Parts: sequence; structure tokens; C-alpha cells
Amino acid sequence: MKKILGLDLGTNSIGWALVEQDFDQKQGKILGMGSRIIPMSQDILGEFEKGNSISQTAERTRLRGVRRLRERHLLRRERLLRVLNILDFLPKHFSDQIDFKDKLGKFIGESEPKLAYDEPGFIFKNSFEEMLSEFKLNQPDLVEGGKKIPYDWTIYFLRKKALTEKIEKSELAWLILNFNQKRGYYQLRGEEEDEQPNKLEEFYSLKVTDISADESPNKKGETWYSLTLENGWVYRRSSKVPIDDWLGKKKDFIVTTDLDEDGNVKLDKEGNEKRSFRAPSEDDWGLRKKKTEKEIKDSQKTVGEFIYDSLLSNPKQKIKGDLIRTIERKFYKVEIKSILKSQKRFHPELSEPGILSDIIRELYKNNFSQQNFLQNQDMIHLLVEDIIFYQRPLRSQKSTLSNCPLEVRVFKEDGIEKKSPLKVASKSHPLYQEFRLLQWVNNLRIIRIKDEKYVTEKFLGNLDQTEDLFNHLMVQKEIDCKGLMTFLLSKEGLKGKDLKTEISSYKWNYVYDMEKGESKIYPCNPTRYEILKRLEKVKNFDSEILTSEFEEALWHIIYSVTDKIEFEKALKSFAKKNGLVIESFVENFKKTPPYKSDYAAYSLKAIKKLIPLMRFSSNWSLKNIEPSTLERIEKILNAEFDPEIQDKIRELSKEFTSNEDFQGLPVWFVNYLVYGRHSEASEITKWNSSEEIESFIKEFKQHSLRNPIVEQVIVETLRVVKDIWVHYGQGNKDFFDEIHIELGRDMKNPASERERLSKLISENENTNLRIKALLAELLHDPNVDNVRPFSPMQQEILKIYEEGVLKSNIEVPDEIWKISRTAQPSKSDLQRYKLWLEQKYMSPYTGKVIPLNKLFTPAYEIEHVIPQSRFFDDSLSNKVICEAAVNKLKDKMMGFEFIKNFHGQRVSLGMGEEVEIFSEGAFKSFVQENYSKNPAKKRKLLMDELPEQMVERQMNDTRYISKYITSILSNIVRSDEDDSGFNSKHIIPGNGKITNELKHDWGLNDIWNDLI
Repeated sequence: MKKILGLDLGTNSIGWALVEQDFDQKQGKILGMGSRIIPMSQDILGEFEKGNSISQTAERTRLRGVRRLRERHLLRRERLLRVLNILDFLPKHFSDQIDFKDKLGKFIGESEPKLAYDEPGFIFKNSFEEMLSEFKLNQPDLVEGGKKIPYDWTIYFLRKKALTEKIEKSELAWLILNFNQKRGYYQLRGEEEDEQPNKLEEFYSLKVTDISADESPNKKGETWYSLTLENGWVYRRSSKVPIDDWLGKKKDFIVTTDLDEDGNVKLDKEGNEKRSFRAPSEDDWGLRKKKTEKEIKDSQKTVGEFIYDSLLSNPKQKIKGDLIRTIERKFYKVEIKSILKSQKRFHPELSEPGILSDIIRELYKNNFSQQNFLQNQDMIHLLVEDIIFYQRPLRSQKSTLSNCPLEVRVFKEDGIEKKSPLKVASKSHPLYQEFRLLQWVNNLRIIRIKDEKYVTEKFLGNLDQTEDLFNHLMVQKEIDCKGLMTFLLSKEGLKGKDLKTEISSYKWNYVYDMEKGESKIYPCNPTRYEILKRLEKVKNFDSEILTSEFEEALWHIIYSVTDKIEFEKALKSFAKKNGLVIESFVENFKKTPPYKSDYAAYSLKAIKKLIPLMRFSSNWSLKNIEPSTLERIEKILNAEFDPEIQDKIRELSKEFTSNEDFQGLPVWFVNYLVYGRHSEASEITKWNSSEEIESFIKEFKQHSLRNPIVEQVIVETLRVVKDIWVHYGQGNKDFFDEIHIELGRDMKNPASERERLSKLISENENTNLRIKALLAELLHDPNVDNVRPFSPMQQEILKIYEEGVLKSNIEVPDEIWKISRTAQPSKSDLQRYKLWLEQKYMSPYTGKVIPLNKLFTPAYEIEHVIPQSRFFDDSLSNKVICEAAVNKLKDKMMGFEFIKNFHGQRVSLGMGEEVEIFSEGAFKSFVQENYSKNPAKKRKLLMDELPEQMVERQMNDTRYISKYITSILSNIVRSDEDDSGFNSKHIIPGNGKITNELKHDWGLNDIWNDLI
């Protein structure tokens, strides 16, 4: 008898059942069943359901990151203090409180002394008095009668003064330490905001100089105001309250200006510039940053000068968060370099080689290579680049990439030969882009819509036609079915209306929406597209130098260099090496966005071996095929025996007569030719005891799947299986014959889908509350029959009724929309809503109105458009309300199938009332008109047969978690013979077959529902 283990994996529990079954004798028994609760707090689980993969240690990780940032800041400060101490720039009261012997650069006794203040008070009084005299000239009212200004403003005065005049050593030390606190924003490539073409977004702070209002308010009680701004622009806005107090005040605006192709401002019909205004939000910090940077650039001052002069003209000006928000690091770098260059004239210590050597040895006692490097630099470089603005390089994340299933690196360690799998290639790599496109073209099929016949041969009947299409796709970013057919039909000479008509006659075998006449957009070669687009703008570019080596070298720069400055240097070097116009090349490529962190299924080494056999026509070359693969091809052609050559490959290639026949092959065929396998496991692993599960758990790396919830579920699953194996099978070899795995809904769904479902659940909660309130209101209405407010069935009926009205072609007033989105409307709102719902909904099969007062009587029923016996879909998009007699007649037919079979037939409803079933044409028109706002329901109503992919989607799930857990559990039940697949043949994922058999054969519904 077979021992079968059934597992039901959810996000917070694992259900299991161990059964013993003899399928021939139809006998069996349950050996055990139960569930294990995974310890997980509700807030973590809730975040997972919303699409946020947050581990239970996420908060600790976040706080640890904060601590690291602080520690790095303190480390820079300690290094600076050691340098300034050697330079003898620190005032005595400050240096005496720093440990320069044991804890180098740290404050003694956890103190936090201030450099600018000692016991008597502020130590830079002379500089303060100089600043005060300037304020007396520019702002006499501010300092009259002995009034004082803050001592801390002296730092800005010194930052300006230090650019041209001598300041004291201790003052310079204060400035340098100040720059260590405020370093600016270091922006990596790709972090810039996306610039919209023909749209210019700018941040402005402008004074309102005039306000005029329209004479009468609109229907919503709002008055439109025209606000004239100080630069002459007019800003139009509406408000329910007067805004006269805006006059004379400065307001912040995000101004969007429409531009033409030449960069000029577009004009409207009246000849006014097309410009729109909106108030900035907290998310607009990037525009605020740009505005601040523009103001600093326009002033032609350093940041310190800009702040000090702004205070001098407007002492009430708030500095942090207002005058200066986050700005690029380069502004601070320019300023401190200018200050240090200026002060070198007055302080010889900054240019003394001996002092520089002492500092380098102090900082890098044992790092001789760094000592040699810094010895060739100067003090400014040491302070600016090596300490204050040092940027730690990002840690490599290569270890988190998936392993290639085909290629390994063989090496020796302590005389023992070991294997390490190669990492997969980036999807943006030019070679992978070609590899993916070759697969896509190989799998492409073209279908004539009217008779559903494959007509691929008509368009791609020979290699020349296919190569023509492939070469076209290699320079495209993406393509859809319309774009594909436009290219293919244009080759036949079709133009204009004839071309447009013919395009709609075909579809492809990829995802296609017949109702919308649209297809999914598929990527072609976005890497080459982006490179070519920019190369076209480079001056005097010769297209002959665009070889595969040139493209790959340029791709590597764009892919690997993240720092903007280093990126521009790399581009200059590349342009110089390849004889390009440097300025033009750099200008066109410096804003190239970095590639996404998406990765292929194979390594680059594997792709290089596979792709020569997938190429065809002029792109194919025998010399590019690997020698060992050529040897296999020769054996196939000569019918020579080789145990590594599969019989299926010999069978499929029996008509091949020469090497030239081995081109344009599908990827699975090529895998067998090159590696002797395709989806089979590279190394067959078999666990013979429960201890091997424990060994795997110990070696299982945290964060290896980059999803903490899933990792926890996998580890707990393995522990459950181990415990069952030990308890029921004493850990003996081959105890389990089969393992059946069912994944919970949340485990199957990706993060984006979980996020969408979370929002939908929130909306449904509001709908349920409103429906209950509406039913309670209808209960007291004598004109509505048979109302039961707490009946789930009636709640469902009313939801379908409401959906049918809201998503029909009926014009919905604003106040009704507002009520339909409210969880608990007022009593008066409910009455208004009830009256509006009356007589609006119609039966989809007859077109007759379903009156609200009869909605809850047996005369009307909920009807599944796609019957549940054929496809389980209990969503609202698969439900309608129709006459009970019509529903009985429809039985197990689909909606459109029912219309085809019974169109025009009259159906008796009783009491002498009859309805007529729609004709096909009338049904289509009715559905198209009344369900235009509900495409999911419209699509299901117009189906006359169930698409195969819907059944496949219900029966099969190929998400990563499913693949991973099935591959791991395959190690337990793998057979010794004929079981070399990636997953064992004794692992049955996803369809719940054993569950259904148990419930049906042994009547375990109640037990199963309680335990699983």
C-alpha cells in the first residue's frame, strides 16, 4: 500500500495528512493528520498579505542601519580630530577633552564638548563682532539698543570670509568639522527623477500681487480666482472660502510648462503660454532640491556665501528645511575645496609635506599601499576625498543571484576537486537579449481570427522571412501584435485602410484580448534600442564600428558603474578608445538610466554555448559551435552510438543530413545537444533518512530566497516532514511513496497581486457594511418583499444588483457615486440610494428590468455565467441575476452558449407572465452596451466555450515557491530508476487531487475543514 503525505502550505500554518492507500483494491486508511501553527505576529502576516515581505526582524534591521550611519559619522569625526590635532588647529579647551592615546579621537568620559564654546562662553568673539558690524550697516533695526544676533550665525560669516581672507586655525577647524556634519546628498545613477518629454516641471516661490474673483460661484459652491504673481504669470484656482489673505504673501508652486519639439513654450488658442500650477507636496522634495540648486547656481556663490547673504538681507529667513533643503554633495565639495585652497596661503601646515606624512602614518599605520597613494596627493585631497566625503562602495550582492542549472566552475581546494555553479547572467546583457528574442521568434505562431487557423507559414515560411523579422525586432524596444502584423503585412505591399483592416484579421499565440483587440506588449531588444537611439545623436558616428564587442563593452559600462562622476569618466575613456567625439558621446550617454536588476535563467557561459545553434540564416556559423557539441552532431548524422545522446534527439533529427540543418533550433533541443539534458536535475539527490533533512535545514542560508515569510514556511515544512517521518516511519529509508503539495492563495501570489487583493478586500469590507445597512433600510419598506438583512445570500444578491447598476452605461450622479463608496451612509443617503437603484438593473439574457421590490423573492436567482461544474469562479464578475425559470433552462451551459441554443425561445415565469430569450445579435449588443465598464463580466458573458488556459491556470501553479519546495521534497521520494527530472515524479503539486479523493471517498469534509 502506498503511503502518501499531503501538505497544505499557508502563510501561518501547515496542514498535513498521512494516508495509506491501495488504489487497485480501493482500500485505505488515515495514519494521521494535523496542522502546525507557524509562530508569526499578526502585524507581520498582515504586511505580507498587503504585498510587503517584512521579516520579524525588520525593525531591528532598520535600527541597526541607523546606528551604522551614526557610527560612520562618528568615525569620520574621530579621524578628522586626529588630523586637526596633528595640524595643531584645535583650541586647547577642546583638545584636552579628546583621547589621542588609547581611544583615538574619541571624547573623554562620554562628553560632548563644543569647539566654539568654552566655560566663559563663545570663543570667536572677534569674528562675531565683525559680522555684527555688517548687520549694523544692513539691518540696523535688528541690532539697535544692544540687541544681539545668534552666535551660531558666525559659522556662515566665516565660510564667506575664508574664501578670500585669513581666518584663525581654530576657526578653520570649526568650519571643517561643520562640513563633516552636512555633507549633502550623494545621488547614484538612476535616482534622478524621470524627465517627461515636452514637459518642464519647476519649483517656484512667488509673491501674489493681485487677486480677482469671478462674479458667481459654480454648482459646487466654489469661486474661481485669478491670482497674478510677481513675475506676471496668472494662476487660476477655485476655492469655497475667500483667499484674499494670499495677497502680498509668497506661495510655493510646482509649475508645469508644455514645450514643443524645439524646446519652446506651447501656446493655447488665445495665444497664452500653456502652463499649469499645483501646490507642492511632501513627495516633491526632488523639485525643491532642484529649485535650491538653481538659486545657488544663479547667485554664483558658494553655499555658505548664499546662506550668509540671505540672512544679511532677511534675518527672519529660516535656513534648514526652507532656504537650504537637500542639495547635491558637489556644492559642499566645491566650497570646502575653495576654502582650503584660500587658507593654504595663510597656514603653511596645509602644504607641509612632513605634516602630511605624519597624518598619513597616523591614519594608515599598516596600510602601505594607501600610504603610497596618499603621499602623492595633497592635504586637501586627504581631508575632502579620504575623510569628509569618503563614500563606502556598495557591497556586492552577487551571492544572492540564482545559480545556473547548466554550468559549474570546477576547482581544487586542499587537493579535493569541488564544483561551484556559475551565477546567472543579467537580462540586459546584449547576448541574453538576442537569446530571448530567438526563443520568442521560434515560439511565435500567427492565427487567422475568422477560422482560428494557424497561418504562420504564410508570413514566416522560410528562413529569409524569419531572419527579416528577427533583424527588425533586434532594433525594437518592444512589440505587440498590431506592431508585428503591421511589419509583416507591409512587406506584402498593403497600405492605408487596407493595411488597417487586414491587421485586425490576425492574432498571435501569445496573450491576446479578443474583446479589446489588444495584446500584451513583449520586450524585443531594449538594450540595443537604447544604445542605438543615443548613438544616432552622437556627432560623426560611424555605424561600421558598432560590432558585438563594441556593444558589449558599452553595455558593461552602463551596467556596472553606479557613480555618476565615475560613469562620465568611463564614457570619456570609452569614447577616446573608440575614436568618438568625446563631448557629444558623453552628453548623449551620461543620462542613460541603469539597467534593472533582472536576471536570466542561465549563465553567460551557457548562453554562449546555446545561442550558436538557435541562430539561423546569415547569423548562423558553424565555427561558433563548441567543438564537443560539433562532435555530438557528427555522431547523430553518422548514426554513431553515444549514451549521452537522447533517443528523442535522434528521432527528431533523423531527417537532418548536414551540419547546416542544425540551426534555428528551439532551446530545449539545443539543451539536449549541448548538455544532454533540459529540465532534468543536474545532480540527483536522494535523502535516505530524516537526519538529512535536519542537515539541510542547518545549511539553509537566511535571506537566500529574499522573502523572509516564505523562508520560514519552507523551514517549518521541512521540520513537519521530518517529525512525521520519525514518528510514523522511524526515519526509515523510502517511507514515503508520494508527497502531494497544495499552496495557500497568499503563497502563490506575487507581492503585486497580494497588494491588489489587500486593497480589494478593504473596498469589499466597505461594500459589505453598506449592503447590510441598505438591507436593514429595505426591511422597513412595505413595498419590498421578503427582506432578511442578515442573510448572506440576500447580501450577495444585492451586491450583484448594485454592481450591475453602477457598472452599466447609466449615468451615475456625483452624490450617488459618493454614497456607493461609503461604508455606512446616513439614513437619508440610503433612501436616496434605494430610490436610484429601483428599476435600473436588467436581466442579461432577456433584457427585462429586475424590480428592486421583487429582487429577494424566489422569482430571481443568482446565476453563474461560467457554471461552477466547469470552472470554479465564485467572483462577482462571474455572477448575474436572472429569472429563476431562465436559470433552470440555462443549466450547465455558458452564457453565450445558452443564447446560441435557446435564442428567441419564450419562457414562462408563472402567473401568465413570459419572457423571450435574446437573439445572438441582441445579446451581444446588450452586453457591449451595458457591461462596457465591467470588462471582466463582459468577457465571460460573451464566451461560448472555456479557454484551455483558464483550466491550466486553475490546475497548475509555477511560482518560485512551488518550484523550490517541490524540488527540495523531491529528495525524499525520488525513485532509483527513471526519475531524473528537476522534480521527482512522485511529487504532485497544486491540484489537490488527494484532498478531493479523501473527502469524496471517505466523507471527511468536516474533519478536513477543521484540521487542514
